[in-house]
Amino acid sequence: MKGVFKLSEHGTSLKKEVIAGATAFFSIVYIIAVNGSILQDAGIPLEAGIIATVLSSLIGCLLVAFVANAPLIIVPGMGINALFTYTIVGTMGLDYKEALAAVVVSGILFVIVAFTKLSGIISRAIPSSLKESISVGIGLFIAFIGLQKSGIIVGNPTNFVALGNLASPIVMASIINLIITLFLFLKKVPGNFLISIILGTFVSYLFGLVDFSKTHTSFISFADYKNVFLSADFEKITTIPFWTAAFSLVLVLVFENIGLLHSQVDGMLQAPEKNGKSLKAISISTIVCGLFGTSPSVSTVETAAGITAGGRTGLTSIITGLLFLASLFFMPFIKLVPATAIAPILIIIGGLMLTNIVNIDFTDFTEAFPAFLVIIMIPLTYSIVDGIAFGFIAYPLVKLFTNKKHQLSLSIYIISILFLTNFLLHSIG
Repeated sequence: MKGVFKLSEHGTSLKKEVIAGATAFFSIVYIIAVNGSILQDAGIPLEAGIIATVLSSLIGCLLVAFVANAPLIIVPGMGINALFTYTIVGTMGLDYKEALAAVVVSGILFVIVAFTKLSGIISRAIPSSLKESISVGIGLFIAFIGLQKSGIIVGNPTNFVALGNLASPIVMASIINLIITLFLFLKKVPGNFLISIILGTFVSYLFGLVDFSKTHTSFISFADYKNVFLSADFEKITTIPFWTAAFSLVLVLVFENIGLLHSQVDGMLQAPEKNGKSLKAISISTIVCGLFGTSPSVSTVETAAGITAGGRTGLTSIITGLLFLASLFFMPFIKLVPATAIAPILIIIGGLMLTNIVNIDFTDFTEAFPAFLVIIMIPLTYSIVDGIAFGFIAYPLVKLFTNKKHQLSLSIYIISILFLTNFLLHSIG
């Protein structure tokens, strides 16, 4: 094992890699419950969503370990799971099986991008302001979903949204859990989100929101999962919504992973030679996700925890992946985690993604306004795709209006026309 991953050449040891892998796992293990909950909103049974999350995380970590020998955490990503559930399934008319088919197709397209020079071409062609605004807009969207799950924000026929009933047990439990989660996060307690889920579940139990008697059920049941595994339905592959979904997934996957890998592999690891191989591994894992029954995987920000703990090779990823597999034995407890324990994590992650706004040049209105549209329209339309579309359509317009057409690339024109065409087709239909 040491020889396969060249531990000595990377200045690490078996002990360091094991510790780093465990550290990485406990920093990201919350994704099992959180992603399972979000997939449930798309119609995927909770237990099936949890199993799909675990298995795809295992495969993703193994792929990046053996393909790139990099200590990355590859799991279904926050933000893109919201795109899958609340936009593709929620507003675009696809059911979860058709959405999984879109994930498979987006994975194939992502593979083409990752294994060719397209990744560099696309990355350079899309303006930085639009890339950053997508992250910010998705962050607001995730926070909005968290506030809804917590009951802090509710629907209102007059104002569309309003403050929920603060005396409600759900709201009170959520607020207490948010305070606990925020404290643990700011204090940089190792495994803060995992601890907050455990404490949040107990707090919710005190408010009568959790029934611990259900833990007597069997540890692992694949009864529901067999209907989700390899269930991708390609019946709508010839329709506009299907390709809009696939295109949107690829867009987010390419931007998000290129950005994350740049900071993690080039920055923290200082191993740029592993960047391209890591992107290839992640692209393959996207196809796996669609087949296994979950939204696509990304290299998560929690990867930093493993690298900081000393992880330098793919052995760190293997340890993390194996721990994901072992988590299946705690299935009854994971299924108990209530929305009141998950919502605070969504709110904080949304806040973290909002920090990307500092990278947008607001002194140039031709950059700021399209970015503003993306940021504001994603949560207000409850659609990541529609929010992105507004920004990409506006960008060439403001540049043309100010005689800055030299700042526009052919790719921007093509993407803008595609988004505009999609809006026109929807209005006609």
